[in-house]
Amino acid sequence: MANIVAIVGRPNVGKSTLFNRLIEKRKAIMDDESGVTRDRHYGYAEWTGKHFTVIDTGGYVTGSEDKFESEIRHQVELALEEATVILFMVDSFAGLTDLDKDFAKVLRTSNKPVYLVANKADTTERIHMASEFYALGMGEIYPISSASGSGTGELLDQVVKNFDEGEENPEEGIPRIAILGRPNVGKSSFLNALLGKERTIVTDEAGTTRDSINTHYKLYGKDFILTDTAGIRKKSKVKEDIEFYSVLRSIQALQDSDVCIFIVDAERGLEAQDMSIINLALKYRKGIMIMVNKWDLIEKENNTAEKYRKAILQKLGQLDYIPIIFTSVVKKQRIFQAIEKAIEIYDNRTSKISTSKLNDAILPEIEHNPPPAIKGKYIKIKYITQLSAQTPAFAFFCNLPQYIKAPYERFLENKIRKHFNLEGVPIRLFFRKK
Repeated sequence: MANIVAIVGRPNVGKSTLFNRLIEKRKAIMDDESGVTRDRHYGYAEWTGKHFTVIDTGGYVTGSEDKFESEIRHQVELALEEATVILFMVDSFAGLTDLDKDFAKVLRTSNKPVYLVANKADTTERIHMASEFYALGMGEIYPISSASGSGTGELLDQVVKNFDEGEENPEEGIPRIAILGRPNVGKSSFLNALLGKERTIVTDEAGTTRDSINTHYKLYGKDFILTDTAGIRKKSKVKEDIEFYSVLRSIQALQDSDVCIFIVDAERGLEAQDMSIINLALKYRKGIMIMVNKWDLIEKENNTAEKYRKAILQKLGQLDYIPIIFTSVVKKQRIFQAIEKAIEIYDNRTSKISTSKLNDAILPEIEHNPPPAIKGKYIKIKYITQLSAQTPAFAFFCNLPQYIKAPYERFLENKIRKHFNLEGVPIRLFFRKK
């Protein structure tokens, strides 16, 4: 399971600043896809080799104190339910407030680890002032300055102690396929059509699926797990707080999956919002395919599918290795081909290419088109091998690895793809000194 750290607290204590520090300003940060979920933020962070998702619940805690009982309490309860660890943030400069005390009562009902973080403790005097929060009876206080970063390392050292050390999973080794896409593109209908029964509720109202639902599935003698997720929708469209958490679950499903089937509505095409999730899947190095659904609603002329495919590939740019399949879930057209393709991508993602095959195929290509010389220095690539990694990664051993530039790296990637079937899979290249 993904590890989740939720930052909670009353307004203006610096939650967003800490969030930005954890997910943007650290070198190890992988991603920040803010805005996919209204004005809530989630990001992907890493500390001492442990990866986790961070939620900033900042924007929820607004309005007057009388609103606290229903609205804010509900938000915090949702955050508590989702999170692995809670960071309860207070303001050491402003001191203890009634709102902090109310929050503390809610947090005490949680069985999750809660860390009391006293922010704005950027002077010795303020660090001493933070001790008044011991009155909340929530144990150790972590004085930090989210603006300068002081104290955050000690805090994170404690936080990551709560993360799973990768317990043995009974479903280990079974391909996990996540069904992703905007609301109302037909994700649940796709799953139901595959299963031949109403596994998830389907209505025309967008956003019916709240939780990600896992289904064990067998097809063509292959075992795999399908995850239907709540739709990920544009920020201005998110009306209900609960949808923020369903988006979070979609991101978790993406994180936990091997392959993502990204469903696009044929009438709407690939939108900017879709691209941000595809990019997120890329950052997590997942296998990806695009399934254009509701193809039965499109008027056909000569080469309609080909023109449509070209338009999508143009938007994908360098991601032109992502396969596209045209389906109609309602008419059950090509839905099984979509699953076959997803399994093929899983096989591509886990495939291992022997060193001799790699060198036999790629070295002649390099000889025919060597890297451009830089400052009169010639780069000689001697040898290539696939690294043992979860997703395909290749090491090129050469005399001057630092001089290999992005265009040549793309050339090498294209040649690897030309010789070996890595459709739908992001690959990484490393250049090392021989």
